[in-house]
Parts: sequence; structure tokens; C-alpha cells
Amino acid sequence: MSRALKEKIIKNVLFLFALVSIIVLALIIIFLFMEGVPIFGVVSLKGFLFGTEWYPTYDPPEFGIWPLIVGSIVVTFFSALIAVPLGVLSAIYIAELAPPLVKEIFKPVIELLAGLPSVVLGFFGMAILAPWLQQTFDLPTGLNILNASLILALMAIPTISSIAEDALYSVPQEFKEASYALGATPFETVTKVVVPAALSGISTAVILGMARAIGETMVVLMVAGGAAAIPESIFDSVRPMPASIAAEMGEAPFRSDHYHALFATGIVLFFMTLGFNLFADYISHKFKEVGSATL
Repeated sequence: MSRALKEKIIKNVLFLFALVSIIVLALIIIFLFMEGVPIFGVVSLKGFLFGTEWYPTYDPPEFGIWPLIVGSIVVTFFSALIAVPLGVLSAIYIAELAPPLVKEIFKPVIELLAGLPSVVLGFFGMAILAPWLQQTFDLPTGLNILNASLILALMAIPTISSIAEDALYSVPQEFKEASYALGATPFETVTKVVVPAALSGISTAVILGMARAIGETMVVLMVAGGAAAIPESIFDSVRPMPASIAAEMGEAPFRSDHYHALFATGIVLFFMTLGFNLFADYISHKFKEVGSATL
């Protein structure tokens, strides 16, 4: 068999694998829309998205998912306040400042955190963090926004740190050497040369880490409290969209309005996650241009 023929076969096999992946993804999206769209024959799109009552088993039922959307956004926002600084700063420290021995310890620990099952983190939030929050702040329950945000941040930090660290490592060594040659200190080199050059990858790491947080199911199901209501403080319980889908899908009669409403909720979550990824792609290209111009 000639070399050209082997390369052609390998190319076609790889193309087939890529095509199968795209087809499977397309079929999942089609199925999601087929099962979710029928709910809009019962409730309007505006009433579904901005309705404040989620009582799918009442007579008549209420299918307003605004409290679920708010719950998803709130826990993602507060987890971002924790995860983004810790993830980015830990990546900068490991990639640029840590001694070799410390780097050999910290990097595997962060990767180990990324491999922890979400149910384990959820159990930690229920069994350890929730009683501590309840006792410390004198709360009716420790299953609330703060608990969910802390656990989601713990999940997002390894993703942000790992991707941001790769972006920092990809900065050419010549940039650093040129900075030192001009008399810059290590701190100035990191803040004015390395980070701007890696800003595209760092921003992508942040967005993808938050996209994982907003789509997480098991953690928010276990520690967010499960209250389908608009929160008034970080100590209130909420029910994000993934938690509602996971908790209620097993109880919803097949092809009922409740069933279709849960699939429609999945469509909303799909568009939110898609928006995160498109935004990450836009930010990545924008900061790539800015970083190149700065350097």
C-alpha cells in the first residue's frame, strides 16, 4: 500500500469520525426542540420565560421559569466572583512564579480537583458546608445560594486554572527575555508582558469555566435548596434550571405539558451555554488582536 493511499484512508477515517460527532450533536438538538417546542402551544414564549410561578402539577399549571433562570444566573455570578480570581492567580503563580518543587505539588492537586465527581462535592456541601453555614449565620437552612456558589467555584477553579496555565505557557520565551533585558522586574514582566500576551487564552478559560458552572446539575440539585422562587439574599434557597430538569423529569408523565416544559427549559439552558461559548470565542479573538497590538 502506497503512502499516499494510507494518508487518504486516514484522512477519510478522521473525517468520518468528525462527521459522526456533528450528526450525533445535531440529532440531540433536534430531539431537544421536538420535545420542548410543543409547550408553547399551552403557554406563550413571554409567559414561559418571564413568568414568576413554576407550579407544573397545579390545576391549572403554571410554567414560568423566570425564578429558575434567575437562580442559574445568581449562583453562576457569585461562583465567578470566587473562581475567577483564584483560578487566574493560581495559574499565574504556577506558570511563572512557583519554584519547581511547589509547582510539582500544586499542579497535580488542581488537576485532582478537576477529576472529583460532582456528587462528591455536592455531598461535601450537604454534609459539611451546609451545617456550618446554618450554625455560623443562624439560618433556617444551609442549602442556599452561598453554598451552591462556593461548591460551583470549587468545580470551576481547576478548569480556569488549567486552561489559563496552558495559555501562559504558550507565551514565547523571547518575550520574557526581552522584558528582562530591558530591566523589567519579574512582577513587571508577568503583569505587562506575559499576561497581556496570554489574555486571549485566559479570557477563554474564564468563560468556559463559567459555562461549566451554569450547566452543572448534581451540585445545584444537592446544595442550592430547591426553592423555585426569586431570591432576595445570598442566604435564600434557589432552584437553577439544571436542578429542576434533573429533579422533575422522572416524575413528569411522558409527553405531558410538564414533560415538554422541562425540555423547553433545556432549550433555554442550551442557548445560554451556547451564548457563553460564542462570547468566549469572540473575546478570544478580540484579546488576541489587542495582545498582539500591545506587544
